[in-house]
Amino acid sequence: MHTDSTNPLLIGVDTFGDVTLGDDGQPKTHAEVLRDVVAEGVLADQVGLHSFGVGEHHRKDFAVSAPEVVLAGIAGKTENIHLASAVTVLSSDDPIRVFQRFSTLHAISGGRAEVVLGRGSFIESFPLFGYDLEDYEVLFEERLALFDKARSQKPIHWEGRTRGPIRGLMAYPQLNEGLLPVSIGVGGSPQSVVRTASYGYPMTLAIIGGDPKRFRPYVDLYYKSLEEQGKEWQPLAVHSPGHVAETDEQAQEEFFPHWLASRNRIGAERGWGPASRIEFNEQVAAHGALYVGSPETVAKKIANTARNLGLQRFDLKYSNGTLPHSAMMKSIELLGTSVTPLVRDMLS
Repeated sequence: MHTDSTNPLLIGVDTFGDVTLGDDGQPKTHAEVLRDVVAEGVLADQVGLHSFGVGEHHRKDFAVSAPEVVLAGIAGKTENIHLASAVTVLSSDDPIRVFQRFSTLHAISGGRAEVVLGRGSFIESFPLFGYDLEDYEVLFEERLALFDKARSQKPIHWEGRTRGPIRGLMAYPQLNEGLLPVSIGVGGSPQSVVRTASYGYPMTLAIIGGDPKRFRPYVDLYYKSLEEQGKEWQPLAVHSPGHVAETDEQAQEEFFPHWLASRNRIGAERGWGPASRIEFNEQVAAHGALYVGSPETVAKKIANTARNLGLQRFDLKYSNGTLPHSAMMKSIELLGTSVTPLVRDMLS
């Protein structure tokens, strides 16, 4: 196991800026949702959570297409919380611009920015920005290599087939100390795990279904690959969905209808069969990937995942479909004030 017992587990939250329902039962506008996300980030800072992550999407049911702009808004209203993407879809972005935007955020937030790179689970950004899905693999490979060179804060020498070459230019602004914090979001393919290790980057496992323990082989592969390639040890994080309320029953009843609608909408796009309460109950159970329940229930489940996988960080994806802003605010509050202390007691 790779748990660092000298440091407590870091607990944060992630959101995709899902379009939620207002008090009138109607979907909120994108502008309203974006303002709500800023308020959620401010509360996460106030209750002492480690990080606030914002995902990138380019579709009607998610309001956030520019995470770093939202995070900059949160940066101006917070003091301590780390500000991360969750994830930045690197394949359809320019790696130099990604570095520049997040190094700028790092500066204005006083060193609190982090970029989490990934390929994303949706493909809307490819046609939107004029990329061919036939180039899905090579786009990520080349852009990750170029981003790594920009992050090094040395003159960039790079060429590939998906954009023009760079010969000896620098990317600005640079950081005063060290390098821009970065990790790679991995969905569970061995190739992605090995690639992450080859760059010596921390890994965030997105566990959105099934028993988290089944990801242990990927954790072992990651640390074996780091060692074989002569890279330094890196921390491991997990990103999973969930919701906290005063009781298990309240959390489940608040969360279920919004989870069901989102699951069926996305599932229909991807050819999945319809979801059910049985599937939901399986995922909410101790061996499932939904962290839904009272503070005690959620804390126990997070602690078990941390032990089983050897985590240093856990990020709860607290937004889910049309789940209202008020319910998410209460979830964030309980995660910071009740769940986090319980988890640390359980792991001490």
